[in-house]
Amino acid sequence: MPVTRGLRLSARTVGRLSVAEREAIFWDRDLPGFGVRVYPSGIKTFVVQSRGEGRSRRLTLGRHGAITADEARERAARIIARIKSWDDPAPSARARAFAPARVTVAELAERYLEEHVATRCKPETQVLYRAATRQYIVPALGDTPVSAVRREQVAALHHSLRETPYAANRAVHLLARILDAAEDEGLRPRGTNPCRSIEKFRERPHERFLSEEELRRLGRVLEAASGGGGGGGASPAAVAAIRLLVLTGCRRSEILGLRWEHVDLAAGELRLPDSKTGARLVPLSPAAAEVIAELPRTPGNPWVISGRKAGAPLRNLQYPWEILRARAGLDDVRIHDLRHSFASRALALGESLSMIGELLGHRRVRTTARYAHLALDSVKTSASRVAGSIESDLVAGGGATPFPGG
Repeated sequence: MPVTRGLRLSARTVGRLSVAEREAIFWDRDLPGFGVRVYPSGIKTFVVQSRGEGRSRRLTLGRHGAITADEARERAARIIARIKSWDDPAPSARARAFAPARVTVAELAERYLEEHVATRCKPETQVLYRAATRQYIVPALGDTPVSAVRREQVAALHHSLRETPYAANRAVHLLARILDAAEDEGLRPRGTNPCRSIEKFRERPHERFLSEEELRRLGRVLEAASGGGGGGGASPAAVAAIRLLVLTGCRRSEILGLRWEHVDLAAGELRLPDSKTGARLVPLSPAAAEVIAELPRTPGNPWVISGRKAGAPLRNLQYPWEILRARAGLDDVRIHDLRHSFASRALALGESLSMIGELLGHRRVRTTARYAHLALDSVKTSASRVAGSIESDLVAGGGATPFPGG
């Protein structure tokens, strides 16, 4: 991480600081160990770093705007003084010295979302983490000091969400990462994260594949929505996005995050620089290329699937999808099931699991292996067709010509 020294951190200097691509720390010239971390998003957080017991420790003091530069400087000075005066502090003493205030789960969670999730996670992951924090973690443990979170409390939170195993497991996973950050900051002793001993619920896999008839119904609804300019909450951009999901097998985030610079219609491909599994190339069928070619290009808007706000992408596809799927009688179909249906059709047409992994952009073979039972179904179907054909010949020839020696 880039670092810069030689500034006196004040309200004015901190307000002027910015970075373009990577986060950076700007250290104060008058108080060694006092700095401000600046993110490309514009978020700025004050930090303090000092050495004690043979190792360096860094603590986040607070976000610029929530505390002033002068308040952060005073807080940093007190923490550094405490560390320098230790002879052999106990873990509990270290935690108290590194805790400038009574830090609650809600406060640390917000800091974790701003400083880690907002800068290191993909947009779709950010949405999921923020939702889990707001809906589950803060209501259950928000007022609890991070140093006081016990296993029984985490187990109670996990158990309360037993009807939704996926949400329960993800909430505990996120809380574990937040409490890991608490240990890193000295707010809890090392190795005391109570989430680590929680046994996850078994998640019921959701596999839904559209049949040929269901795809025909969806096609008719999309065609009607396109002919009517979208309408009823489904904009032309939303209709195009759903068509592309069906025709490419892409993830929702890949289509909604698609920029014109990623599209090469002449080559018939999308060049995604940062998908869930890294950079990848998506081949475009003529039908998918036609959908993109018919979309309008608005000057100053780099997004292929544009939103209602000028210069912004479409962010919420769930609402128009619920409208369209209701019209098609597909109330139990999720947007992600369109991706499953793409894989299912590929298997039905005889494509191998390795090829489907390439088409879907899977990094691990085990991710594609979830479709193995469909491949087995295809083999069984083929075997039935072959055996049926042979049996018809056997039946037709029965008794007509006796076998030699019969």
